[in-house]
Amino acid sequence: MTGTLGTVPAELAGKLVTPDDRRYRLLRSTYTTVGHPTAVVLPQSADDVAAALRLAREAGLRVAVRSGGHGLSGSGTNNGGLVIDLSALHRVDVLDRSSRLVRVEAGARWAQVAQALAPHGLAISSGDHGNVGVGGIATGGGVGWLVRQYGLTVDHIRAVEVVLPDGTAVRADAATDPDLLWVMRGAGAGAGIAVAFEIEATELRDVGLAQLAVAVDPAGETLRRWAAVMAQAPRELSTAVTLSRQDVTTAFITAVVATDSPAFIRDAVEPLLGIGDALAVQAHVVPYTELVPSAHLHANSGQMPSSTTNGLLTDMTPDAARALVAASTAPDPVLIQLRSLGGASHDPDPSSMAFAHRHQNTLVVASAFPPNDRATIADAWPSIVPYTDGAYVNFESAPDKDTFARAYPGPTGTRVTDLWNRYDPDGVLRSRPPA
Repeated sequence: MTGTLGTVPAELAGKLVTPDDRRYRLLRSTYTTVGHPTAVVLPQSADDVAAALRLAREAGLRVAVRSGGHGLSGSGTNNGGLVIDLSALHRVDVLDRSSRLVRVEAGARWAQVAQALAPHGLAISSGDHGNVGVGGIATGGGVGWLVRQYGLTVDHIRAVEVVLPDGTAVRADAATDPDLLWVMRGAGAGAGIAVAFEIEATELRDVGLAQLAVAVDPAGETLRRWAAVMAQAPRELSTAVTLSRQDVTTAFITAVVATDSPAFIRDAVEPLLGIGDALAVQAHVVPYTELVPSAHLHANSGQMPSSTTNGLLTDMTPDAARALVAASTAPDPVLIQLRSLGGASHDPDPSSMAFAHRHQNTLVVASAFPPNDRATIADAWPSIVPYTDGAYVNFESAPDKDTFARAYPGPTGTRVTDLWNRYDPDGVLRSRPPA
């Protein structure tokens, strides 16, 4: 739907940015996608969000919702529609220190959350970049630096304040509208606009941070040894691996240990030194805020166009490892990133929320960049996908029926579709095809 603005609701006075506004250039786009919306709304309350939805409906404008703008699909902007930018909703409050319950508004960035919680000795495992917005992760999943110790962000959401597509503001928790809470934890983008979350944080101040560079063999045995180490690792250890081809194929490993004990950090990281020839190693204790620093905060202007897809691995089989190395070292390579799962990410019942993937051990993310990014992904990914078992919705730049089925398999997908149709029968927020 495209159109022009009609009568602007009084609630939105001073909160509407159109192309003739000097702020428009910094608000029209996301991290991956340059947009040309008719207008961007900067709501300051749930009532403002409802007014923005009413304006879009009356003007016949397609709606895009943005918390931080790092969504790889670019769904946080559009051409000719209305963007609801939640960045003014960024409060972070500790509601109950004894139970570690915090309230985080959807437009906050994770750097802001980390900074706000640090004086209280608390942290929330989120994404791996401080500029990422809370709303996208907290409605999709949340595979962060503490994922094996803390689990996913959605695992600790106790309530969500939501504006439904019809403009109704509701609070969903286990006792009040549990169906809405269920779908908002993993598939919220198609059900409503989250404006705030109540999240149970964890006690944490400092963490161990180690960075390794390890040579990778063509058969991928290095990756298999990494996976074997992680299968036996303490929950406190989470790792992310990036494969890069320079003179030799190298695995750049970032290891985060959720403790400030030097002895524990050393014992947790040491097995990683045995997976291959280590080219460089460094380790130190840092505040958690250093993992998602305020230095990450920036405006998004479409500066990182790319094509990305992903899959979850249960086992790092020889064939899977070989395919990952081959894709990263091909004449037209893709960027392969691996993120360790397991530990606390396996604890929830798969049916307890819309994020149902609770047995897989590795998240594989494949990215390519212009000018041939789509063709590169299309060529490389088919060799990897046979070894995958599911997918994570937030690392997909071209969502379609197939990627929906991988992200929400079987009964989960059926329930997600039913709830999207219940809460958003007109498809106002339906940027991702349900079926």
